[in-house]
Amino acid sequence: MMKDDQTAFETALFARAAASEDLLRQILDAPLLSGEIARPERLMAAMRHGALNGGKRLRPFLVMESAALFSADDEAALRVAAALECVHCYSLIHDDLPAMDDDDLRRGQPTVHKAFDEATAILAGDALLTLAFDIIADQATVLPAERRIALVLALARAAGAGGMVGGQTLDLEAERKRPDEAGIIRLQAMKTGALIRFACEAGAIVAGAPAADRERLAEFGSAIGLAFQLADDLLDLTADAKQMGKATKKDAAAGKATLAALHGPDWAREQLHGLIDQAHALLDPYGERAALLKAAATFVATRNN
Repeated sequence: MMKDDQTAFETALFARAAASEDLLRQILDAPLLSGEIARPERLMAAMRHGALNGGKRLRPFLVMESAALFSADDEAALRVAAALECVHCYSLIHDDLPAMDDDDLRRGQPTVHKAFDEATAILAGDALLTLAFDIIADQATVLPAERRIALVLALARAAGAGGMVGGQTLDLEAERKRPDEAGIIRLQAMKTGALIRFACEAGAIVAGAPAADRERLAEFGSAIGLAFQLADDLLDLTADAKQMGKATKKDAAAGKATLAALHGPDWAREQLHGLIDQAHALLDPYGERAALLKAAATFVATRNN
């Protein structure tokens, strides 16, 4: 990535992250909505702890930049981005639980079950997942009804048994029976890649872009989703906990197979370069409009935390 491209990307990522976090805060602090009875304060505090503790906000960035590729309404894209981040944060809260990955730190802070308790963490995750669909379905997301329906359907499938949750299930099974390489790729495409694929596809849906563009953006998301997980696995092998803001080398300790562990760090780095090239090629038809998305692909594959 050229220095100017990197600077432009980092500036845009920071701006998109701030915008999505501000909207999430507004939504979580908003008065009761029609149909609601009460919001228990401990639950809301746990939701805020899980959703407002920083992070790169890469998925919101991808939603908004993919939408911008087609000059879509920025406010509608921002609401969809916030909804997706609710799903992502719910998944992290549940992943960190003792029954799953058993992590005490997330982004350098105590995980929700450590800051509160396990039951509250489960409920906070449940509530964030539900909130995501509330945000998209609400008429405050100013889009034609058919686009909101398409977004709800695509997100449900990316997040559910055939996507992220199914991938987490395969990840748990991998602790008992190590999968082959094809199994690892499938697991990672579901557990990590599905929401990243949705993030990129969602921008095209928000914009009402043609089906061919929607599929191209989804393929781009699949490529960088694989790159994200491969980079994560490489960092788990080579980085330390302070650098990552969470425990490292846990996959090896749990006996989980990853492509980086299977083939080694040098192979992983070579594959990451190939995935960057693949992702960039998918965006070539959009010319300079896709510069920030291309920079995002490079960032995903070369990040150091």
